[in-house]
Amino acid sequence: MAKAPALRKAEPPVPNRERPDEPTPYAASKDELIEFYKQMLLIRRFEEKAGQLYGLGLIGGFCHLYIGQEAVAVGLQSALTPVDSVITGYRDHGHMLLCGIPPQDVMAELTGRAAGISKGKGGSMHMFSVEHKFYGGHGIVGAQVSLGTGLGFSHKYKGDGGVCLAYFGDGAANQGQVYESFNMAELWKLPVIYVIENNQYAMGTSVNRASAEDQLYRRGESFRIPGIQVDGMDVLACRGAAEEALAWVRAGKGPIILEMKTYRYRGHSMSDPAKYRSREEVQAVRDKSDPIEHVKKLLEEQGVTEGDLKGVEQEIRKIVNEAADFAEQTPEPDAAELYTDVLVEKY
Repeated sequence: MAKAPALRKAEPPVPNRERPDEPTPYAASKDELIEFYKQMLLIRRFEEKAGQLYGLGLIGGFCHLYIGQEAVAVGLQSALTPVDSVITGYRDHGHMLLCGIPPQDVMAELTGRAAGISKGKGGSMHMFSVEHKFYGGHGIVGAQVSLGTGLGFSHKYKGDGGVCLAYFGDGAANQGQVYESFNMAELWKLPVIYVIENNQYAMGTSVNRASAEDQLYRRGESFRIPGIQVDGMDVLACRGAAEEALAWVRAGKGPIILEMKTYRYRGHSMSDPAKYRSREEVQAVRDKSDPIEHVKKLLEEQGVTEGDLKGVEQEIRKIVNEAADFAEQTPEPDAAELYTDVLVEKY
């Protein structure tokens, strides 16, 4: 009779496995701080206006706002190069603006107009622009992680030096395809930064109620993917983490996970009354950790006056109001557009 194969004794974790350094906050110049402030303020005012248009019935379907999370996208995407790609879930308006897509094109897409970045067919959740290296906007929870892994494969296959920034939320972190993607990305050392935007609530369920391991930066350990937990309410901490992650991935060391501890002020979507948390909880975060107010204080310490910041506010409001006016006035797609961009055949 054949002997049963001998079992290997459990081996202790490898103590000297290489890991990225702990990131340090980015040392921004005054001009860079002003730019971060402008970008975060643009996202917030844009999202507030989108919320208003939704209330007026000018935006249909689902609409997920990014208010409160602005530091994450601004800090990370400010470190990217033109060859890098970005993909995210359905809370995507801010990421698109940072990819260089004009606000009027994004707002027109939200209102389903022909001038929208996806010809009015994508709406809030499914916008897309290959030209700007933005690959969606995806409504299926976690789907973008597999697609982002494919983008990382594309960068490696082409040898273009690019990295894919693949965002997903704390809810998507429990989806099976995420771990299939982790396995493939580490096996093939793909240039992907997996960004978990942990805003504390997956729809209406808090992270610690839905996740056995709620320290989400550890989720890649069984695949030997290192993770870093980052203060997602501090744009300088986010940029510092981006610098470290990009250095790791561009060195050919494979993927990395960044867990961005952030917070959304609004409900999961516009239809969510958010009764699973108290107003006091939300207000406490606003008072203590608001990412825009944090940068505002840093700018004031560098001599930027209240008048200067009011000028920035007026500039941003003008951009957003013009985008909204454009989105309301530009025509809807022609009915014939129903039959375009449905199928592409390549021979």
